[in-house]
Amino acid sequence: MDSAEYERKIAARFATFDQDGNGYIDREDFSAAAKAVLAEFGTTARSDKGQAVFNGAEAFWQGMAGIADVDGDQRVTREEFITGAAKRLRDSPLRFAEIARPFLHAVIAVAADSADEPGAGTTPSAAARVLRVLGTAPDLATTVAAALDTDGDGRISEDEVLAAFAGYCGVAAPDA
Repeated sequence: MDSAEYERKIAARFATFDQDGNGYIDREDFSAAAKAVLAEFGTTARSDKGQAVFNGAEAFWQGMAGIADVDGDQRVTREEFITGAAKRLRDSPLRFAEIARPFLHAVIAVAADSADEPGAGTTPSAAARVLRVLGTAPDLATTVAAALDTDGDGRISEDEVLAAFAGYCGVAAPDA
């Protein structure tokens, strides 16, 4: 991968986290993502599932800030993201993805049909809804969500989501 391609991918990853597009990642970006998911599925913030999503978003933010907020100002600039988070993304995407696990787990629970057994995962159509409210273009969200079901059982498990998230985050540096 050349440096232009690498920069494009890092910019896309940064934009994914910068939900409000203000040029930095902060707690509010994670809170906005949680609110968007809850609104999409009609889940109240005060419910157990709603609280789990907000707690997961906070844990995700704390993990991101811990590895990338170099100056401690409670926001991650693009430069901090490139030097902090992106290095960890390259070095160990699955380990980086683990900081997202509580959020991903809670989102899957919200997106799962209410009649599902706990831990059964969610459907590709529900996953596409999540991706759309988090900023993915509708056509791409549908395609990506279908690809998440790697074992073809019609359900997307937490492990499948985590592996996909790690794969998305794992951006190899040029000449790596």
